[in-house]
Amino acid sequence: MVLADHVHPFVYRSAFPQGVPAVDAVLAAGDLPGYYLEFLATKLTVPIIYVHGNHENEYVNEGDGRIPPRGVIAAHGRVVEEAGLRVAGWGGVPRYRGDGEGQYTRAQARWGLGRLAWQARRGVDVLLTHAPPTGPHAGRDYAHRGCPDINAFMGRRHPRLVVHGHIHEYEGKKLEYLDPESGARVINAYGYHVVDL
Repeated sequence: MVLADHVHPFVYRSAFPQGVPAVDAVLAAGDLPGYYLEFLATKLTVPIIYVHGNHENEYVNEGDGRIPPRGVIAAHGRVVEEAGLRVAGWGGVPRYRGDGEGQYTRAQARWGLGRLAWQARRGVDVLLTHAPPTGPHAGRDYAHRGCPDINAFMGRRHPRLVVHGHIHEYEGKKLEYLDPESGARVINAYGYHVVDL
């Protein structure tokens, strides 16, 4: 299951996961509240792998300040092996305003995704990001533009699947496409979808 950017009412309900096919893992592509990620961890017995988005809402507040959500696996800047998959994670988006976390400069993206590509030198099945690569899923406005360093990672490591968020339904983009250069299947995880890999 892939999801991003929206607390979907079909998922966030007491009867979940009733009505959803069995899944082996959840890939959460950012801008999902920490309480939602923890909810998924209590309802499913599969790994919940996530990267952060650009709205800093993945934390939970339990009186001791903001803490990362529990029962889930943070993948930003590293490769995790879960459910028979090697997943490389890169959260956040290219910087589009002067302040705020969850954004990175071009130099930070080049260095961080280069380091991630080195960690993924034995290959990866999935690249999990918040921002899209440049191409058909990139937004029309500056804040939602694609990240060329994600494309560079795809060209170096050829993941079978790239899962991203950040591009909402108002953009009218297709759910998925096949990247001609890397051969990767690229999916916009907005809302939620069940995907076969």
